[in-house]
Amino acid sequence: MDNTKKYVAVGILCFINLINYMDRFTVAGVLPDITKYYSLSDAEGGSLQSAFIVSYMVMAPLFGYLGDRYSRKNLMAVGVFFWSITTYLGSIIPANAKGWFIFMRAMVGIGEASYSTIAPTIIADLFIGDLRTKVLGLFFFAIPVGSGMGFIVGDLLSRAFGSWKYALRLTPMLGLFSIFLMLIFLEEPQRGQADGASNLVKSTLKTDIRYLIKIPSYIWSTLGFTCVCFTTGSLTWWAPTFMQAVFKLQDGKDHDGIPLIFGVITCIGGIVGVLTGTYAAQYLRKKTHRADPLICSASVFISTPFIFLSIALATSVPTLSWISIAIGVTLLCINWTLVADMLLYIIVPHRRAFAQSIQILISHLLGDATSPYIIGLISDAIKSSKSFTSTNEAQAISLQYSLYTNCIVLILGGVAFLYNSYYIKRDQDICTEAAQDTYGFAIDA
Repeated sequence: MDNTKKYVAVGILCFINLINYMDRFTVAGVLPDITKYYSLSDAEGGSLQSAFIVSYMVMAPLFGYLGDRYSRKNLMAVGVFFWSITTYLGSIIPANAKGWFIFMRAMVGIGEASYSTIAPTIIADLFIGDLRTKVLGLFFFAIPVGSGMGFIVGDLLSRAFGSWKYALRLTPMLGLFSIFLMLIFLEEPQRGQADGASNLVKSTLKTDIRYLIKIPSYIWSTLGFTCVCFTTGSLTWWAPTFMQAVFKLQDGKDHDGIPLIFGVITCIGGIVGVLTGTYAAQYLRKKTHRADPLICSASVFISTPFIFLSIALATSVPTLSWISIAIGVTLLCINWTLVADMLLYIIVPHRRAFAQSIQILISHLLGDATSPYIIGLISDAIKSSKSFTSTNEAQAISLQYSLYTNCIVLILGGVAFLYNSYYIKRDQDICTEAAQDTYGFAIDA
């Protein structure tokens, strides 16, 4: 495949990943309006994200299995079409049918599982080595930028049209447009193409699972990434609501622009974080083969005090709180590219989609699938156990205390990545040797 076709494919995949994350976090940007419209408690508000993530993670292994065996382009097209339709349907659910709204958010997760599981494996088959890391960095820009745009676009559209429902109607149109681009212009590479593979060995589901559980660095990187997902999931879902409650507690006024501020912070922090992780890895790999997990561990450990300060200072010095959360988000975004890249050079080509899907399953099952609900549940418990002078004070203080849970989780994540550093070189060498034995080629990671 020539370079033009490769970069066209990357451009299309990046665009779809961007609107993928826009769609995912548009709801968070208008969450106060949605909770008011459907009369949701904090736990129910958190369950909107949990419902989405649960279906997303449950379907990821299925699409991972299919993605290693059938046309990846067709699987992604079907998935994008499905989430585009279900996102739009969610915008027309009446106020007396909150159960159906939650159900539609769950259905969106099914569609998105097809794309997120398969797309990185196509990039892996187009590029290798440091160039693969750079392209993955570009691909994962879409996570923070798309997430931030979800907040920004959701806030702007809801205010422009006077209803939060219009915030859910842009990404479906962009999704349908992306299907056209994908089917017409994206040429799917042969599996293992960049690594020089020609005849990949077919394997069973049981064999794939037994293979994965024997790779310690895969297990530890998945656990570390799960802790990052827990924190980013709870922060992106609850931080705007928390800050709105804090500002209203101080002056008694509504501050509708807070999701916009949080969206800008997420975009900028994500860009800086992904760039920092990508280039730090390229530099430090020359000095140690353990560079990737050590960078991940350091970024998670260093982010912990900033996340703590962003929560602790919110009710007293909001400006410093914003600065702290910007630094914390930036540090956490360092991990996105490196975790994906580690998976690609410790897993043989014909098992990458399945490995990616299992990592998605675990990181979301124990991470951002449950964290919004857990934080909301703790917040509700604090509200019911204490006396507050106002409803707004109860919202601000209870969310503040519940969000501290993230600091404990981040410490565990830093430890997991540190353990990963002890195994990464060994597992990389084993993957290279297995590739040589099976395919007769060497993987240049």
